[in-house]
Amino acid sequence: MRETRRSLLRSLSWVAAALLLARTSVAQDPTRPPVRPGEDDPNGPLKPSTKAILEENQKDIKRNIERLFDLASQLKEQVEKTDSTTVLSLALVKKAEEIEKLARQIKERAKG
Repeated sequence: MRETRRSLLRSLSWVAAALLLARTSVAQDPTRPPVRPGEDDPNGPLKPSTKAILEENQKDIKRNIERLFDLASQLKEQVEKTDSTTVLSLALVKKAEEIEKLARQIKERAKG
């Protein structure tokens, strides 16, 4: 019983960590000064193919974060409906595992 609660809490902590990671990875690099219109980028322009790949990665990360948020919300609703003093349902455990897997995918994608 304690082990299932621990695994549920561990999965929820992965979700929280993934959301924080995704928020910070999507934000603009604060060390790089913004480029004004009409000025050249001091770091040089990205190659079109590299830029397209980065944009696709960002879109994919955003889609996965939305899905992660939906899954976490569903899990939260299920936990609130379930009496946790009894055995946790298999559906809760599977949902937590799915969330954990998606969080790992987001983490790997954010790393590049």
